[in-house]
Amino acid sequence: MIDRNTLLERRTFLRGVGVSMALPWLESLDVWGGETLRRPNAAPVRLAVLFSGNGFHSREWWARGAGKNMELGKVLAPLHPHREKLLFLKGLYNAEALKGNIHSSQTGNLLSGAPLASGGEIRSGTSFDQLLAQTHGRSTKVPSLVLGCEKSNPSVHKNYSMLYSSHISWTSPTTPTPLELFPALAFDRLFKDEVRQGDESVLDSVLEDARDVRRAISTSDQRKLDEYLDSVREVEQRIERAGKRGELQGYRPTLEKPNIPRPADGIPQDIGEHMRLMCDILVLAFQTDTTRVCTLKLNNDHSSLRFPNLGVDYMIHHLLSHSDTDDWLKVNQFFLKQVAYIAARLDAIQEGERTALDNSMLMYCSSMLTGGHDATKLPVVLLGGAGGKIKGGRVLDHMNDPNRKMCSLFLALLDKADVHLKQFGDSNEPLSSV
Repeated sequence: MIDRNTLLERRTFLRGVGVSMALPWLESLDVWGGETLRRPNAAPVRLAVLFSGNGFHSREWWARGAGKNMELGKVLAPLHPHREKLLFLKGLYNAEALKGNIHSSQTGNLLSGAPLASGGEIRSGTSFDQLLAQTHGRSTKVPSLVLGCEKSNPSVHKNYSMLYSSHISWTSPTTPTPLELFPALAFDRLFKDEVRQGDESVLDSVLEDARDVRRAISTSDQRKLDEYLDSVREVEQRIERAGKRGELQGYRPTLEKPNIPRPADGIPQDIGEHMRLMCDILVLAFQTDTTRVCTLKLNNDHSSLRFPNLGVDYMIHHLLSHSDTDDWLKVNQFFLKQVAYIAARLDAIQEGERTALDNSMLMYCSSMLTGGHDATKLPVVLLGGAGGKIKGGRVLDHMNDPNRKMCSLFLALLDKADVHLKQFGDSNEPLSSV
């Protein structure tokens, strides 16, 4: 059996002092390793799970029609350019999430379907994203990347730990996968051999190696390499700038400027910049095959985020979700714009005959349909083609399907990534429509 280190040695990296940076897909080089499940030099299938808490506007989460004629509700309007690569799934649910009927009990098992321990105890189930990472992670530098834009809440609410509301990715039943909230450290984890703050630019460390590679590849691949290196530099510069500006999140403070020095390499205070940086890091992670599994939690369930960047800073996200106001719709669309941005970035990356979006599975979901805690039919959208295994441009209504379990969807997505299980969570049958 080939171990992870052997597979990594067969990958093509740019190397420098303390840095190893995987190359993007290049036709001139076999950079994807020696796995036997795919033809030589074929781009891999990736999984990204994106989550936002508290559901959506009750009248504007809908889709109908097919292909280029698909119509989308106002919440999903940002995804209109990608409708031909989109699946709208209606009617899926998680039976265990119906037991507590509060945010924590509906979120902690969203990706596992496992029973949750109450009384402040922490016990859920290994989530399907981490199961995939544990199976295929040996082929990449980072087995999985778990990103977040709102810190975890360790309190207890109505007999359930709020850690359930703060984590959708679980490495084991008792271990929520740690969230990386700092863009700089997430970036370092992808490209540096050790995650640490304040070192020289990643690109500066590998430029000599990049010049050697450039001489050995085709003209079209040279352009692709140059574009990739430019995108890495841009993210580096934006991370550096993000720590030096931006309005404070939440209530306007009594002081216009902090009265203590701002810590270096911190979390961007502008939520829009924070989310966009995390989106760019996800794209870079997939583009370089540094990881094939990424979970991005845009906010917590029962979230306390405010949105001064949208002019909606008078009420926290959780309270706003109990209304169907224009401001709630504006916040919903803000989250969907992040999903659309990732899809557009991936669709612009050509990988042979397909794009990186065609080779990926992006699942966007929440743990309730609306702020009224309706978990009987969960909001789920899929984007991407899983390497030609998923056909987009469809609305899949499972409301009357006996097999409408979320775990059935997870079994189907695991199948697309060549992980074939007889059972996961409460399901033993993959969702056949996907």
